[in-house]
Amino acid sequence: MSAEKKTFVVTRFDPDRDEAPKTQSYEVPVQPDWKVLDALNYIKDEIDPTLSHRWSCRMAVCGSCGMNVDGEPKLTCKTSLADYGDTVEVSPLSNFPVIRDLVIEMDGFMEKFKAVKPWIVSAKEKAVEEGTHRQSPEELQAFKQFSMCINCMLCYAACPVVAKEPDFLGPAALALGHRYNMDTRDAGSRERNEVFRGEGSVFHCSYANECSEVCPKNVDPAAAVNQAKLGAVVDWATSFFVRREK
Repeated sequence: MSAEKKTFVVTRFDPDRDEAPKTQSYEVPVQPDWKVLDALNYIKDEIDPTLSHRWSCRMAVCGSCGMNVDGEPKLTCKTSLADYGDTVEVSPLSNFPVIRDLVIEMDGFMEKFKAVKPWIVSAKEKAVEEGTHRQSPEELQAFKQFSMCINCMLCYAACPVVAKEPDFLGPAALALGHRYNMDTRDAGSRERNEVFRGEGSVFHCSYANECSEVCPKNVDPAAAVNQAKLGAVVDWATSFFVRREK
């Protein structure tokens, strides 16, 4: 049985040669079980070696193969071609600078991650004799969902606020910061809540819920962001009582 053929309309951009992005079409013989990434790899290997795209694990774990497929942010390694028609459009994720073709610039995204202190902040290091930091299954469950993020950036491509306000910390960073605020081993919530209320604040979120709709790991960043809003307000209000007591 001959392979089905699909046409892929791919965004191309070479900053050394192009003033603006353009599209290029490729006819690809696809197999029934192929994902979008398989077709892009075929183009790269068999048709046009100049095509640039990013991928690694092919198991929806590394988060590196995020792109827009027919205008929707998707992990191309888990997006089945069987769900699409004869023509498939592939473009780089929205709301990011493009390095080349389908490869986006991640530096700004990673700086936003650093801003929310995505690690356990301890008020003091426990002495060896005190033992390990114990946490119950219930305490773990409270934040576990928000720990499943793979940094694929699909939520940033889908977020209407990120599109209009580049300084907005964004759903993934805010959800991760909230995850550590909920961790019973952490003592850095006051610092993070100050970040949440600062430039690019958590209150810029309009709760469009687009971030949760496109999340491939069901992290539900929209829920995390809105819980973080409440936490930031409570922290702000509590600070006044603490000052008065002093």
